[in-house]
Amino acid sequence: MRILVVDDEETLVDTLKRGLVAEGFAVDTCLNGLDGIKLARSAPYDCIVLDIMLPGMNGFKFTATLRSEEIWTPILMLTAKDGELDEAEALDTGADDFLKKPFSFTVLVAHIRALLRRNVDSRPPVLIAGDLKLDPSSHSVMRGDTAVDLTTREFSFLELLMRSKGKVLNKREIIEHVWDYDFEGDSNIVEVYIGYLRKKIDAPFGTKSIRTVRGVGYLLEEDGGATAVSCAEVPATV
Repeated sequence: MRILVVDDEETLVDTLKRGLVAEGFAVDTCLNGLDGIKLARSAPYDCIVLDIMLPGMNGFKFTATLRSEEIWTPILMLTAKDGELDEAEALDTGADDFLKKPFSFTVLVAHIRALLRRNVDSRPPVLIAGDLKLDPSSHSVMRGDTAVDLTTREFSFLELLMRSKGKVLNKREIIEHVWDYDFEGDSNIVEVYIGYLRKKIDAPFGTKSIRTVRGVGYLLEEDGGATAVSCAEVPATV
């Protein structure tokens, strides 16, 4: 999932980016409101973490402007420690949630995941495609009754595919959500991770859930992939 962090505390922003990337998010950052709102308008973010006191445009104006333009990206507003009025205004101007500074990083991630689950698509708490199940809250993947161990990046990649099951995603869409908007590495990294996922969620189970659409991109089959049938399992013809 792709997150935008807008805060003028550079040290905090750097810390949040490192932590969120480690949690598997793709993260873009901005230190002022005007540049932040340009990014929010131009890219399909899954959540925005937004401070109130920003140069250029404060968080209240930022939020009200996006909502007036019918941009409904979930917004987590960072408020002052004892700012009840700030909290009320944050919600009144269109923020979806707020968090008081200083805050625990663990709590911040929990708030972000809660927003992702209840955004405009009514995201289910557990993603299911056939017998393939992914639980974002527990960071776990199951194929039938078997747990599948994925790295953080593999998990993020699979989560994106499962949230878009049946839909073809091109390389740019994948990179922007699983890595970040400014990724300048080799786009072949997508094929590399497709290979990693196939070896873990398909090959051991005789399934083919990730399909390559040549010249377009990749999709996850809505049924999680048909189970392969070996010759020994096919009944002999009488």
